[in-house]
Amino acid sequence: MTGLTAVLLLVVLATAVATGARHWRIPAPSLLVAVGLGIALLPGVPALHVQPEVINIVVLPPLLYASAEEMSWREVRAVWRPVTVLAFGLVLVTAAAVGLVAHALTPLSGQMAFVLGAVLASTDPVAVTALGRRLSLPRRLQMMVQSESLFNDATSLVLYKVAVGTAVAASAVSLPAAAGQFVLLGGGGAVIGAAVAGLVVLIRRRTEDPVLETVIALVTPYAAYVLAEDLHTSGVTAVVVAGVILGSTGHRLTNAPIRLQVHAVYGTVVFLLESVVFAIIGLELPGLVRELAPDERAWPLGVLAVAGTVIGVRLLGVFPLSTLMQRRRGDGPVSWRVPAVVSWAGTRGILPLAAALSIPLTTHGGSPLPHRALVLVLTTSVIVVTLVVQGFTLAPVVRWSGIALEPEHTAREEAKARDALARAGLAALDELADLEAAPAIVIDQLRRDLQARLYDSEAGRDGGPAPVEALTAYRELRRTLIAAESEELQRLYAAHRISDTTRRRIQRTLDLEETGLGE
Repeated sequence: MTGLTAVLLLVVLATAVATGARHWRIPAPSLLVAVGLGIALLPGVPALHVQPEVINIVVLPPLLYASAEEMSWREVRAVWRPVTVLAFGLVLVTAAAVGLVAHALTPLSGQMAFVLGAVLASTDPVAVTALGRRLSLPRRLQMMVQSESLFNDATSLVLYKVAVGTAVAASAVSLPAAAGQFVLLGGGGAVIGAAVAGLVVLIRRRTEDPVLETVIALVTPYAAYVLAEDLHTSGVTAVVVAGVILGSTGHRLTNAPIRLQVHAVYGTVVFLLESVVFAIIGLELPGLVRELAPDERAWPLGVLAVAGTVIGVRLLGVFPLSTLMQRRRGDGPVSWRVPAVVSWAGTRGILPLAAALSIPLTTHGGSPLPHRALVLVLTTSVIVVTLVVQGFTLAPVVRWSGIALEPEHTAREEAKARDALARAGLAALDELADLEAAPAIVIDQLRRDLQARLYDSEAGRDGGPAPVEALTAYRELRRTLIAAESEELQRLYAAHRISDTTRRRIQRTLDLEETGLGE
């Protein structure tokens, strides 16, 4: 079997499983990992080995960008305190705890155990976003979990680089050097990401070519990542910052047809990459196990201990933090519901796998790095455990907690927003009627359409073909009213009357309507 055939079969398999997961309402990452693991265990299936560059450069940037683009600065600012504590404090504690447990229960030396702890210290934004996409969590809670997974990378990346440097060179850890490296990685990556986003904004404001816009959207995460890595900063942080900035401003940069095309193309790319990469995690594990040395055969005990430590430390860290914040806000009796969901949403995924694959093969002296294969097995196994155990049970935990939003809540918010948009459209139409900017019959037709939407009833329509002049006037006038409704939509969002999710959903509806008007 050629490499190209294997890749095509992998894409077909991953796409079929992910499609089935959507149909059965099962978390796609969890099912993909489970199916991949099951196939890899079949007799005769060759071992799969993926180069670190494939994950780091080809897969990570667009998936991180897509996760970051779903966020808004306003909602990130609202949860910055708990996110800061989780992204710094919890990552450090998790790395230390995992390192201690791994050193005590496995053949790993102290340095390699620290490498394992650094690799598994942070949650994974791609896995968290993919798992939470179908859960009706309150927007603040969803934003907190997603923000933490996106912004804790700088901390874990510094820990990883320090740990690998210690293991490879057998040198002592310098706290001032680690702090300086953190500022360089996180701060430098943020600056580069913001610069790339600013450049993209300037370019997109000066083009209305759908093909060029689509190419720019696909290239942006790769440009941010590669530029940051070449300058020895955090490529992941650069992609995240660029994605958040462009996600908050992108709707003002282009017109409706271009936005719809870019979203469709990017949605397809993200679906394929997510499907393939989570299947790869399951497919790789049996091959890695076969490479273990005889003194590493007790790895299942290490997996259970490390996975339990990762989950347990998160539980012990999130609950006290949530209690402290609830008491500080004076929310009444302390609730366990929110910390339970936040704790259980801390899955590991692509980022830990990419970090583990990037561990050097040899020390500075040229000898093989001891127990590298065991670190890969433990990392991949813990990823599988968290994605399968936590992934399959996250939805029941959310339902059990009772904090999931009822469908009626989202429907009411969207209905109120559409009501306000229809009133804004009627007001703009009255101004145009006073100016006699269009034929009266066209204005009357548009008024009936808006009133029908406002009062949720259907207005009668005159039969017969419309004259070309009237049809053209109708299209132009409807575009003017859609622009007025879009402005009202942004005003509602700026006034904190609707969530970012509702804003995006209604904006897409307006884009579809505007595109349907034709030329």
